[in-house]
Amino acid sequence: MPPDQSPPHATDYCNDNQNAACYFVDRHADSPIGQKNVFIEADGAKRSLTYSRLAEQSSKMPAYLAELGLNREDRAAMLLLDQIEFPVIFWGCLKTGVIPVAINTLLSTEIYAAILNDSRARVLFVSAPLLPAVEALLDDHPFLQQVIVIGDHNSKHASFDLELANYPASTTLNVQADESAFWLYSSGSTGAPKGVRHVHSSLQCTADTYGKQVLDIRESDVVYSAAKFFFAYGLGNAMTFPMSVGATTLLFSGRPTPDVVLEILNTHKPTVFCGVPTLYAATNALLESGENQCLAKLRRSISAGEALPAEIGKQWQEHTGCEVLDGVGSTELLHIFLSNVPGDVVYGSSGIAVPGYELRLVDEHGDEVGTGEVGELLVRGDSAATDYWNQRTKSRQTFEGEWTRTGDKYERDSAGRYIYCGRTDDMFKVSGIWVSPFEVEQALVSHDRVLEAAVVAARDNDNLEKPKAFVVLKTDAPDDFAEELKETVKTRIGKWKYPRWIEFVDELPKTATGKIQRFKLRDNLN
Repeated sequence: MPPDQSPPHATDYCNDNQNAACYFVDRHADSPIGQKNVFIEADGAKRSLTYSRLAEQSSKMPAYLAELGLNREDRAAMLLLDQIEFPVIFWGCLKTGVIPVAINTLLSTEIYAAILNDSRARVLFVSAPLLPAVEALLDDHPFLQQVIVIGDHNSKHASFDLELANYPASTTLNVQADESAFWLYSSGSTGAPKGVRHVHSSLQCTADTYGKQVLDIRESDVVYSAAKFFFAYGLGNAMTFPMSVGATTLLFSGRPTPDVVLEILNTHKPTVFCGVPTLYAATNALLESGENQCLAKLRRSISAGEALPAEIGKQWQEHTGCEVLDGVGSTELLHIFLSNVPGDVVYGSSGIAVPGYELRLVDEHGDEVGTGEVGELLVRGDSAATDYWNQRTKSRQTFEGEWTRTGDKYERDSAGRYIYCGRTDDMFKVSGIWVSPFEVEQALVSHDRVLEAAVVAARDNDNLEKPKAFVVLKTDAPDDFAEELKETVKTRIGKWKYPRWIEFVDELPKTATGKIQRFKLRDNLN
């Protein structure tokens, strides 16, 4: 078989069963890549898992979940690090008809309580290092009936490895494409997380669109995604895209700091790297020190989660020789639907629609805006979520028939490229003209002393809105540096857009997926 072809019978293996686990897991089990590693852990015990072993282990989950008392469409919460048990449990739940609910591993105990109560999960699978964060919630919980711990622990709860080994393999449940498959909770960049419900067909949709037609994922690829499994972006990068073609993914359970990222790139030599803008910026800073270099021969670097400032993309390409495909996705659409494409990258833009998706820009009345005008981005594509769990009003506001409101403001240039302006809630007007926080932030980070910046609206003595910037520096700066930065912005994008106030901070508030939480900066102004 040619090295980058899908295994034989890939399209007809599942027959009438449209369970996503058939396509991503079962069809590989007896194929020529069955004994190939699908996952390799880059830390800890450095374990690995083959395609055949994943199929076998996940097929034991139906009997195990039945013994736990779970029925079809019951929820199983997954508070798991990026380790090989994650795909076993995730795909095992899909094979059973149980709904896995992947949860952010970096939240507070209070938010975990809210998510567990909201989802009404009856079972919680939790990595041992994360158990202390939820231990206080587990006694007398109104919905949880079982807690299963992955890894070494001294708690009273059951151990996943010991339990799973006792059960026989079962066949994969036959489902329709539109049946509910899994939930993700939104990252909360603008408020409390929401339960986003996806169907079985959504997973292959993203693999067939972005994974195949933009990323051009290949069987020979080795992928490292700094974005974790619980993040929609990471789920596609690290699991569904590689598994759609028989590639291999590197897993790292810890925090992806710049030095860790470089160590993984240099030691394991992945061909595909998936990051977020803040990580690219921090890793660039490390590479600029001259004491480190990237030895990996990257074929693709991609970025999402937030728009990538042009200077950061250019610097990464200079350091690694690999262009960054900046794209836009969301938990609601499951992955990227708007992106730059290989060989046609314009830094500072979000590119064009991913094949399979349609885009519109509309004003506050729902009318389409013209070239060069700012409008809210709407998307139509088959990977859209069905709704937000238990949030009817918010669902109606976001999902309008076949179209999904993204909450992002964009303008489309004469070449048909989309230029990010900011979140709908982040945009504001100065002298009656829209100001894009992202545009001001890009101007700020173009200065070689600036690592990161966030811009929000603040009110002056006349109660009028003007830009205020929060800036993280790479190095110490002179006392008059704020004035120098203001002049930089005036020169690059216009005198009326410059930040009237600049506050230097050690770090910016972010979600666990790297998105800047501007609403927290705005709240602190009040």
